[in-house]
Amino acid sequence: MLKQNLLNQICSLPKPPFVHGSNNTHAYHHSLLSMANNIPKTTHNARARRRRRRCMATASDTTSTTNDASAMADYLMHEKPIKVKALVTVKQTMSDMFTGMGIERGMDDIKDLLGKTLLLELVSSELDPNTELEKPTVQAYAHKGGKVERREVKYEAEFEVPAEFGAVGAIFVENEHHKEMFLRHIVLEGFPNGPVNFTCDSWIHSKFADKRKRVFFNSKSYLPQTTPAGLVGLRDEELVHLRGNGLGERQHGDRVYDYDVYNDLGDPDANFALARPTLGGKEFPAPRRCRTGRPRCEADPSTEKKARDFYVPRDEEFSEVKLVTFSAKTLYSLFNTLIPSLGNVFADADRGFHHFKTIDSLFSVGFEVPELSKEGFWNATLPRLFAGTGNVMRFEPPGALERDKFFWMKDEEFARQTLAGLNPYCLELITEWPLKSKLDPKIYGPPESAITTELIESEIGGIMSVKEAIKQKKLFTLDYHDILLPFVHRVRELKGRTLYGSRTIFFLTPEGTLRPLAIELCRPPTNEKPAWKQVYRPCWNSTGCWLWKLRTHCATEPYIIATNRQLSVMHPIHRLLHPHFRYTMEINSLARESLINAGGIIESTFSPGKYSLDICSAAYDQFWRFDYEALPKDLIRRGMAVEDENAPHGLKLTIEDYPFANDGLILWDTIKQWVTDYVTHYYPEPDLVEADPELQAWWTEIRTKGHADKKNEPWWPQLKTSDDLIEILTIIMWVTSGHHASVNFGQYAFAGYFPNRPTITRIKMPDEDPTEEEWKFFLKRPEAVLLATFPSKLQATRVMAVLNVLSNHSPDEEYIGDEIEWSWSDEPLIKAAFEKFSGRLKVLEGIIDERNANEELKNRSGAGVLPYELLKPHSKPGVTGQGVPNSISI
Repeated sequence: MLKQNLLNQICSLPKPPFVHGSNNTHAYHHSLLSMANNIPKTTHNARARRRRRRCMATASDTTSTTNDASAMADYLMHEKPIKVKALVTVKQTMSDMFTGMGIERGMDDIKDLLGKTLLLELVSSELDPNTELEKPTVQAYAHKGGKVERREVKYEAEFEVPAEFGAVGAIFVENEHHKEMFLRHIVLEGFPNGPVNFTCDSWIHSKFADKRKRVFFNSKSYLPQTTPAGLVGLRDEELVHLRGNGLGERQHGDRVYDYDVYNDLGDPDANFALARPTLGGKEFPAPRRCRTGRPRCEADPSTEKKARDFYVPRDEEFSEVKLVTFSAKTLYSLFNTLIPSLGNVFADADRGFHHFKTIDSLFSVGFEVPELSKEGFWNATLPRLFAGTGNVMRFEPPGALERDKFFWMKDEEFARQTLAGLNPYCLELITEWPLKSKLDPKIYGPPESAITTELIESEIGGIMSVKEAIKQKKLFTLDYHDILLPFVHRVRELKGRTLYGSRTIFFLTPEGTLRPLAIELCRPPTNEKPAWKQVYRPCWNSTGCWLWKLRTHCATEPYIIATNRQLSVMHPIHRLLHPHFRYTMEINSLARESLINAGGIIESTFSPGKYSLDICSAAYDQFWRFDYEALPKDLIRRGMAVEDENAPHGLKLTIEDYPFANDGLILWDTIKQWVTDYVTHYYPEPDLVEADPELQAWWTEIRTKGHADKKNEPWWPQLKTSDDLIEILTIIMWVTSGHHASVNFGQYAFAGYFPNRPTITRIKMPDEDPTEEEWKFFLKRPEAVLLATFPSKLQATRVMAVLNVLSNHSPDEEYIGDEIEWSWSDEPLIKAAFEKFSGRLKVLEGIIDERNANEELKNRSGAGVLPYELLKPHSKPGVTGQGVPNSISI
């Protein structure tokens, strides 16, 4: 404030009439130079530096006159100031409600009584026409006004705004309390042209923790080149602050967005066996995460030290509603309390299930979990798992199991789930025969598949030849052979695990359903043994599902970082994308802490073990392309559709009854139409896109920093026209909404009964180099061998608990098209476009209901078949198997 006041004094010094040689003029000149030179040269305030330069220029410009300005000032002195009221909404936090009367709390209460809770400063959109500097702000303190409703506290402030002040474009906020507070929004009332709205939804630090005032811009969006002159400096300063300087450790409350590699998954200081490679770089390509700047480990300087809480920018953290109902009560309790407690329940980590009845008892009887110090803790924190049962943990039957107890044993259900199940992204049309591996045959053995023409024709039953089946687009595959085979031997060195390279062949029947024909499992050669290949009919595989789920989380974080670093909050594209990024960085940080970390849930319960993230890196390296994240291009790439201008959505599906694709294409087109309406409003001329420096910097940073290991790929889209921007934005918004919903919220429904999708294979197939004794045991008790292949009791219950939580919708879930942003509602054309968007989504819900009721669509209806509802836009809270949130928030 001292520097700011000094600058205001400089720029408000009265100019004397110019008389050559006048002592008055020399005194004025000297005063300006003296005061300007007293401003600290090391200030980080860009506006202060500009003011200093401008004041120095003014001091040297002693030839100018002020007669016109004086006449204008005399005129405006007779104009009455405008009386303006600010209505401020602050969200009451749980700590506000339960904090005791400490010294700081008492001081804060006194400030509330004195009406000095928040200091507000109005910022004009205009520069002073005489000085070409920012106009002085108009200040007022906000005081409490009215009662608390819905945990929202109302504050009020009154201003007298000079008539010549101009439109209010921004507002500074200083929190006079000792604790941070969550500011929802501010409305300024009293201006002739109506109220001015400010959407904040941000934590405001205490001035005692950080002297820097927060700035918020009004709800009107501006491209950089159309920003009002009085806001240009503030716009630039705020972006500089959000980018940070790349140095030091980030602290709670910081709002800095920067990039780093995944070098925090291991914990070598605790145990060198928990050391893990860095993901990101030539050896292990990966998207980038948010930089935390934590110290490095002593045992391995390439790895960051573990921390109790991983840093994410303050406004990316969960809201208190989500924190209480989902995170603190659920995820934290799950990761930090329940998962360790299950280790006490099942002391023998390798003990499996001896009978299928024992598996069924997890849903009917349950099992006791030791009570913690607080009675009723489990029921309070994990009600879905301990509903009214005290300390007895009992799983709810998953949706698929409720409809058909034996669904997991049926070949047709196994095939159906490739089109309408947990992972509908991997099925591909077979266009070449015979199937061959692309791996080095010197290392991995002969490339030819063991699935022969004779075998397929035999399974088809003589209906047609393989050649004719390929020509008619009847053969499809799930092919994990080349991605998994390089890891087989490494995984088999881990205790209680095995792995195969695998591929599955399906045949499209005349009824439009798929029938599995063959599954091939492969083991590469060793120095002692030749390659081993065997063909079966059919089996399970869940590794591919997790490869696709993890990619949505990791690939999205760079978009969030770039958006906050390069697009001002007043940029229309920032405001379009913001709802699609809420909480993603927080959920990703929790995953790094407890889910994908060394020794975490994924490593302890999935076949690849400590190589799980290595496989994800390989999948990212081999398969991930930004342009193929577009649903239409993904379908075309996999041979599941061809372009057809006469078909709905411009695509003809290879399998007409493909529930995910049919529902997904409507959602894709609906999102794209909304994006098109929005973009063409703000970029009416195509060349405005290329002329937007913030937008170009944003796209460059996504490509070269966020996905640095792919920066030189030729497939990255250009960003030159409105059409380019529409496609890029639609892809990002689709990935965070429809794509994520389709692979996330069906997890418990399809994999909660783990025999349907076991996450781990603990023993090799009984016919892979068996001893005589092993083979006899298999022939005598095949069910026992199957149960021994499944996860152990500890592994299974851990995964089931995690899937139950991750399939859950929070009570404050923000669904696509549900709530309009304030900045959109203030713009009539955008408001109308959003209402159309929301209406189309409601139509989609009706279409999905009609399709699920159509008995001719056998991949989504029928006896014991779980309806396909994963892309229904809205849902009630809980595990519902439907609902498309805006963002990846779980």
